[in-house]
Amino acid sequence: AGFIKSPLSQKRLTQDSVELYCEAIGTPIPEIQWWFEGNEPNETYAQLWDGARQDRVRINATYNLHSTSTISITNLTSDDSGTYECRASNDPDRNHLSKSPKVKWIRSQANVFVIERPDIKAQVTGVSGKLVLACNMTGQYLPIQGHEWMHGDKILQTDADASAFTSYTIEGKMEEHSGVYECVYKTNPVIKGHLNISVPPQVTAYKKSEHGNEGDTGVLVCKCNSFPPVTSWVWYKHGQEVRAPIINGSGRFIIKSSGNKTELRILKLNIEEDTGDYHCNATNAYGQGSATVSLRVRSRLAALWPFLGIVAEVLVLVTIIFIYEKRRKPDEVLD
Repeated sequence: AGFIKSPLSQKRLTQDSVELYCEAIGTPIPEIQWWFEGNEPNETYAQLWDGARQDRVRINATYNLHSTSTISITNLTSDDSGTYECRASNDPDRNHLSKSPKVKWIRSQANVFVIERPDIKAQVTGVSGKLVLACNMTGQYLPIQGHEWMHGDKILQTDADASAFTSYTIEGKMEEHSGVYECVYKTNPVIKGHLNISVPPQVTAYKKSEHGNEGDTGVLVCKCNSFPPVTSWVWYKHGQEVRAPIINGSGRFIIKSSGNKTELRILKLNIEEDTGDYHCNATNAYGQGSATVSLRVRSRLAALWPFLGIVAEVLVLVTIIFIYEKRRKPDEVLD
């Protein structure tokens, strides 16, 4: 047996996760095992199993043309620091309790260093129509090579400052810039702080005015891109004596809501019953927000009026020409 790929040493922070990969080849296909030795003076190697350490250890192995195995450990603590050893063997007696294997297990090691996560104090303040996002790392921390500010996958700002304090300024109102922001410290390993700008739902109608023909299906859509996500959507129709919510599946109404979008479908539109304003109301942990969609239902004959108007104009024109020709012919006979 021999190794194709060996596990690599890594640095991680407490509460992070780590993944080590090992790949071996041989005939017959070798078995792979994972062993661990901690940093305590009297600690010796012990085999690791799937589900060990209160179910924080996961081992996935495949045996096809060659052997591959991945060990992952979640929610790291300082006790997870140590030497991790990938062992491979294809000796038939490798796991025999009394016989000694003819071929020794081959071994490949990687060190995992788990560093205590520094404390980051993050805050958001509003000053003169601006939002100031700030992070300050306290206590002992690793050498800093710079910072980045991120919103999702977008890098907003970057620098090479070695300071434990970093800030980012946003022009505009809080409602316009809600979401999850990250202050990233360029250390080894990388350290991140999180800031949430949370607001009530900022609901908008996909179209403020919708039109539909009588008998067709009307579709009204509202969306909300603010943070945190919407937890519930409700539709109302304006002008009802009792402001009762529209129930999904009742009558001709079908409501589909998924996260930050909701859709109201009205089957077989009725010009008298369905014309009017509809309100979509969203709720999250910070409050409520709503938008209005105006629905106008047209008669099916409405589409024929332009055609009938053209036909009428043609008939009038033909009539005028006919009368003109009729009056002109007697004059020609006299001549």
